[in-house]
Amino acid sequence: MTEASKTSLFGSEPTRSMPTIDVDGLNPAQREAVLCTTGPLLVLAGAGSGKTRVLTYRIARMIADEGVRPWQVLAITFTNKAAAEMRERLGHLLPGGTRGMWVCTFHAMCVRMLREDPELVGYAPNFTIYDDDDSKRLVKSIMNDLDVDAKQFPLQAIRARISTAKNALVYPDEMEGTAQAPLDRKAAQVYRVLQTRLERANAMDFDDLLVRAYELLSGNPSTLSSYQERFRHISVDEYQDTNHVQYAITNLLAGRYRNLMVVGDDDQSIYSWRGADIKNILAFEKDYPDAHVVKLEQNYRSSGHILNAANAVVAHNSRRTPKRLFTDAGDGEKIRVYQASDERDEGRWIGSEIERLHDTGVSYDDVAVFYRTNAQSRVLEDMFLRAGVPYKIVGGTRFFDRQEIRDVMAYLKVVVNPNDDVAALRVINTPRRGIGSTSIGKIRSYAVSNGLSFFSAAESCIAETSLLSPKVRNALGEFTGAVEAGRAMSGDLSDVVEAIVDRSGLLKALEAEHSMEADGRIENIKEFFGVAAEFDETHDDVAETLESLEQLRRAGALDQPPAAPSPPWPWGCLPSLRRSCPRSWSGSRFAPTSTRSTVRRVPSR
Repeated sequence: MTEASKTSLFGSEPTRSMPTIDVDGLNPAQREAVLCTTGPLLVLAGAGSGKTRVLTYRIARMIADEGVRPWQVLAITFTNKAAAEMRERLGHLLPGGTRGMWVCTFHAMCVRMLREDPELVGYAPNFTIYDDDDSKRLVKSIMNDLDVDAKQFPLQAIRARISTAKNALVYPDEMEGTAQAPLDRKAAQVYRVLQTRLERANAMDFDDLLVRAYELLSGNPSTLSSYQERFRHISVDEYQDTNHVQYAITNLLAGRYRNLMVVGDDDQSIYSWRGADIKNILAFEKDYPDAHVVKLEQNYRSSGHILNAANAVVAHNSRRTPKRLFTDAGDGEKIRVYQASDERDEGRWIGSEIERLHDTGVSYDDVAVFYRTNAQSRVLEDMFLRAGVPYKIVGGTRFFDRQEIRDVMAYLKVVVNPNDDVAALRVINTPRRGIGSTSIGKIRSYAVSNGLSFFSAAESCIAETSLLSPKVRNALGEFTGAVEAGRAMSGDLSDVVEAIVDRSGLLKALEAEHSMEADGRIENIKEFFGVAAEFDETHDDVAETLESLEQLRRAGALDQPPAAPSPPWPWGCLPSLRRSCPRSWSGSRFAPTSTRSTVRRVPSR
């Protein structure tokens, strides 16, 4: 940081006339948190308890009533959307009085710091930030150079291991020294080369932004001192979802004045799979023994019966701070539980309940169906289509349009009809076998020249030693052998489908990724086996089943008409409810909680 920039940041500025912040409209716990403006503060905010209001009112009061300068405030959120909402609210509370305040995500904060002093961490001022696609391409290139078998060590699994290491501040040397499993050892090798190439390219990936910012602050006392002096009041939202490097950066910045407010809910910690450490919020009082703790337990979203049920569920969490949500809105309707005999019975019951509500005048637009995993949508979609209930999937893709399901169907199509070039082209290198676009182009040219289907050309090219490399010809033999084996299979339809998928290698490739996304795809494929079992009773063979499935997929293509201002569909929301779903519906909502479990009718807010 230059002396001139420090002067502009920390120098005097004309005092603005700020409105006094009225805290009388806050409930007692909210007011207690807002009025606590010095020292460490832990706010345990239950769902729907008004934490954003507390955050913004507290910052506004410090500036309007206590003389804190806007540029002395740092407010960290976890999404750009949340940061924008906080800036908007602060703008309403402090018209024209937020200039110089940092309200941003951890990554955005780190970028600003690194742009100010890149040379202190070995980078030029014009360093590049690689997005996810850039990073993926670079890691793939490194794996090719190191001759890492992508089938045995999938790209996504390698990247996940490296990301976890970076977020835990584990460097290549340490990772290589502690790696035990073969995947970890390979990831450590790739990690070392990755960092070398990133530095040579004057580039950082998203994880590097956090790591390099930590290095900037921890390795340069004068720089750290400047930011500590500037940011005398720090607020961090969603603290339960911070990882180790974010935790370390926060504590460095708050080290001098210790005016640190963290807000979170240990009952809502859902990102451990990407490095979030719930111990950060649970150990806050250990890190800051003089911390003031406030619990926001009054809920403004739900009725009493819903909160009582939620309290009973989260009480079983093994690591949590005791708290119990309550509401002044009354008990509301009781939660109804329907014990279905199986998932199809569950789907039928939900469809019939929606139709019953619709017959009483409830709009389809006022109904929502929540489910836990993507694979569950298949039965619901099937039952809705059979019942004539229009629907739209929110935040996701219809079951039969999902990539892995279309891959499975393409394999089945090639087994039934090897002349289906579109299907064969889709799966010849799915999962990856090392048959690249150049080889595929040669096979297509061979097919055209010899008047063959693409699949027949692939079989013939296995013997063309001058056309393709041994590695590609072996991969072709693997692909065509799987298809031919499928053509020779007999028995129950569901067993045949499962055997074909097993020979294809789709499941093995996904299992090797060891990622949440891959686990979801595996669930979907296994759900497809259930589809085949259901069709066993009414269909004679795979060909007939495929035709019915295609009809079902086309029937589900109920996209929103462009001119319709209010779509008349019940909304199916995917598991990430906080990210995917609207905040409320004016009518009733249904929430299937597992594949063969309960269905809850939840009254609107």
